[in-house]
Amino acid sequence: MIKFLFLCSRNHWRSPTAEAVYQNDPRVEVRSAGLSASARRRVSEKLLRWADLVLVMEAAHKKKLREDFPQVIHDLRIEVLDIPDDYEFMDPALVELIKTSVEPLLA
Repeated sequence: MIKFLFLCSRNHWRSPTAEAVYQNDPRVEVRSAGLSASARRRVSEKLLRWADLVLVMEAAHKKKLREDFPQVIHDLRIEVLDIPDDYEFMDPALVELIKTSVEPLLA
């Protein structure tokens, strides 16, 4: 079973939606966090080391990971999903974007 860590800025809408979408999927174990100081659940080195694949919503999130976690960045597999911060939690369009971006990674 692959471990996915979904990251967005504040862990309010996008990454918690992704976590909810895949929470009961037998192919993956999932967690979510945010990169901002105001995140509901803030990303940590421990969470990053837990993950087999880190899925960030924007390229800027990958850049921030490089800046904030230089000690582990070389060990991480990171994919940018290119999902803008235009949606609320469990918005059907957001759910569809997440599935469209994540499913090829599970194939």
